Amino acid sequence: MAADAAHGDLAKRWCASCHLVERGQKQASADVPSFAAIAAKSDFSPEKVAYFLLDPHPRMPNFPLSRAEDIAAYIGALRK
Repeated sequence: MAADAAHGDLAKRWCASCHLVERGQKQASADVPSFAAIAAKSDFSPEKVAYFLLDPHPRMPNFPLSRAEDIAAYIGALRK
């Protein structure tokens, strides 16, 4: 399955307890960046995010490659 920005449901299910993953979300952890902030970084690329997700920090779930690509594509879709 190719990376698909429409798979925001994965981000909502797996990431929204810590990150703001979409506009209108009311609650997340204060000490983690929102997906919009990640997408707005000058050095952002979906590939970098997918690579990061393959070896996440301890509090993050371990994502299989196709799911990491889907979440990275979703974050990329938030880039303005």
